[in-house]
Amino acid sequence: MSSDLKVGIVTKEWPPQVYGGAGVHVVQLTEALRSVSGISVEVHCFGGERSDGAFGYETPKEFASANPALQAIATDLAIADNLSKVQLVHSHTWYANMAGHTASLLYGTPHIVSAHSLEPLRPWKAEQLGGGYKISSWAEKTAYEAAAAIIAVSDGMRADVLSAYPNIDPAKVVTIRNGVDTTKFAPNHDDSVLKEFGITGRYAMFVGRITRQKGLAHLLRAWKNVPAEYGLVLAAGSPDEETIGNEVAALIAELQSTRSNVWWIKEMLPHDKLTAALTHADLFLCPSIYEPLGIVNLEAMGCETAVLGSRVGGIPEVVADTETGELVDYSGEAAPFEKALTESITRLMSQPELLKRYGVAGRLRAQKLFGWDAVAALTVDLYRKVIG
Repeated sequence: MSSDLKVGIVTKEWPPQVYGGAGVHVVQLTEALRSVSGISVEVHCFGGERSDGAFGYETPKEFASANPALQAIATDLAIADNLSKVQLVHSHTWYANMAGHTASLLYGTPHIVSAHSLEPLRPWKAEQLGGGYKISSWAEKTAYEAAAAIIAVSDGMRADVLSAYPNIDPAKVVTIRNGVDTTKFAPNHDDSVLKEFGITGRYAMFVGRITRQKGLAHLLRAWKNVPAEYGLVLAAGSPDEETIGNEVAALIAELQSTRSNVWWIKEMLPHDKLTAALTHADLFLCPSIYEPLGIVNLEAMGCETAVLGSRVGGIPEVVADTETGELVDYSGEAAPFEKALTESITRLMSQPELLKRYGVAGRLRAQKLFGWDAVAALTVDLYRKVIG
């Protein structure tokens, strides 16, 4: 309808190229927004033409061999050129922020940013981007400071935004937590995925990209001292860069040389196999050293799986300590963190009934507090407030 508020969502990730929590968030938020009366949503994404109604953009050919940060900026400019007909732009991650910022400058369109992570808090990105890390940091800072509003995905993230960018007016930073679809992430007792990968016995599970912020190397070193009777399933791929990829591969190989119950699934699992693997796990592990919210924890909770997470960022807002799982402190020092992981994993895996109770409570918490309908309603309220 012509009276609809027309919103342009800008994102690097969109199906079939979704590899992280921000991408999952954008897909599910868009679905929820499209169910709200009076809202019209068009999606502009990286990665070339799409068949599902989204507008996809290839990296301009002149930048095909450029630094990834330059490629992102070039793609953003192409996207901005096509945002003249929306009434509001909502961008996700630094990759897309410059498209929203440039459109705002060009057309006077309000620009809202969702803060899924912050470049100043991810210095290891310099390993991946080289000098491009300074470009990504500049792009994020510029877009954030000029945005009409910033959505923080947790209270912890809101505090980080205001700390990292003190020039930002606190009034324009609003917490709207990520959601989870508990009809899609629900207990799935199909055991075919276990047979496919030869998974036997009781196990804990990690799901995530191979990047320093996810803490996988810490977990693998901690696992050396976990009793060998407990298995470990790692659904981990898409390394940020070669160094961390090689480090993780070596640590996994070291574990597998003495244990037959460490399984590494490198490819992204289809949804049904992922929920089945999560459901059969005794414990989900989230050893992140930086995590604005942690959608993976919500997904595990939806599958009635207990969570052991690190007490960083937004994780304590998702995982209710000693109710839906437990939390391990991370102070920046590797050795005490890894020792605490070892001790907590060993103690929890020895108490299967406690883990079951945590799992049941976790699903109830996800259903009650993290539904997408509520997320969409709060987001639309912010849109209308910004539009005026």
